[in-house]
Amino acid sequence: MASVLVYHVVGDLTVGKPELVEFHETETVESAIRAIAESPEGSIPVWKKRSQGVIENSDMRQMRFVGILSSFDIVAFLAKTRCLEDQDKAMKTPVSEVVLSNNSLLRLVDPGTRLIDALDMMKQGVKRLLVPKSIVWKGMSKRFSVIYYGKWLKNPESPSSSSNNLPANLNRNTSASIRDKYCCLSREDVLRFIIGCLGALAPIPLTTIAALGAINPNYSYIESSTPALESSQKVPQDPSAVAVIETTSDGRCKIIGEISAIKLWKCDYLSAAWALANLTAGQFVMGVEDNVTSRSLPDFCVNSRSGGDNDLANGGSRKPKKFSSRSIGFFNNSASHSFGSRSMYRGRSAPLTCKVTSSLAAVMAQMLSHRATHVWVTEDENDEILVGVVGYADILGAVTKPPTIFTPANKSSEGIVNEIQC
Repeated sequence: MASVLVYHVVGDLTVGKPELVEFHETETVESAIRAIAESPEGSIPVWKKRSQGVIENSDMRQMRFVGILSSFDIVAFLAKTRCLEDQDKAMKTPVSEVVLSNNSLLRLVDPGTRLIDALDMMKQGVKRLLVPKSIVWKGMSKRFSVIYYGKWLKNPESPSSSSNNLPANLNRNTSASIRDKYCCLSREDVLRFIIGCLGALAPIPLTTIAALGAINPNYSYIESSTPALESSQKVPQDPSAVAVIETTSDGRCKIIGEISAIKLWKCDYLSAAWALANLTAGQFVMGVEDNVTSRSLPDFCVNSRSGGDNDLANGGSRKPKKFSSRSIGFFNNSASHSFGSRSMYRGRSAPLTCKVTSSLAAVMAQMLSHRATHVWVTEDENDEILVGVVGYADILGAVTKPPTIFTPANKSSEGIVNEIQC
């Protein structure tokens, strides 16, 4: 195991992170759309409001966490018949009716928690780490352990104390705890830290994802001819994505797109909801031109808002209009794509893919440069045949594996693919 993961602490990653501003379950879907646009991973943590006059400790704060709300959750909600019939009412719905309650997706940790322990939590499904910013942590890092006021960190307590996860420190002084400021670390923050330490992780970064066992073959998918709305019933928790595929004559899966939280991150939510409810999965991701829509699709009716996504608070009149894939916000205005041509598009909605022979470092760079939560994996010989998916949990699992269990580097890519499919 790389020493960089053992001798750094969670507090090292919080330097410069802004203070957490809680998004409460009483807020509206309209407010959630604005908040998600400014968040990492296309999702936001949702909290219950704190009772006034109550001195809150770490356990009480953890219990107030409700779950994580993604853009996919909102689009799926707005695609319901009752929401399409009254979009104004749907946008005013409190997010408590939309978010899926899952208290295990966030963990409150001490800043002195070792990074390797934080990675273990994230491998087990934790998506956010809530870290106090005002408590001085007992880190072992010399390079990064700097307190926010520009002074080098000093331990006020006994050096014999453990630097592992120390929830007791958070409860020791409840009067100080209520004044603490918190920041929220996402898995993207952890990945950015790891990619800055590639040399210390050698030879893992240059090893193929197949050799590391980082490819997850248990992905969710939907046939292109299936109604797009069925994707909302198949979406997994991690990654929040469903591949849109076509089955080849030999029974293999050809990926043509994806319906995911990251692709819907900054889309036109009302247009995307209408498309999800009325189009097939293939039409949703491949694109529908205006002339095709006018002949074969029902009227497209959404609230007309002068400010678009950035001015959702303003009211507007409902009017029918033609639908095109540009309405969702997937394509550039100058682009023209036809679903009938069956050609692979290269717009904003194109799925992010890599090959089974891609190195872990290359996949991490892809994810960070595209602000993605996952990368679809294809065969080495055919970049359309889907093999699996690599997400955050898979990468974090790979960087913590001992080198002795790697697949031999001289094994053929064909053999690796066969192992994955088995």
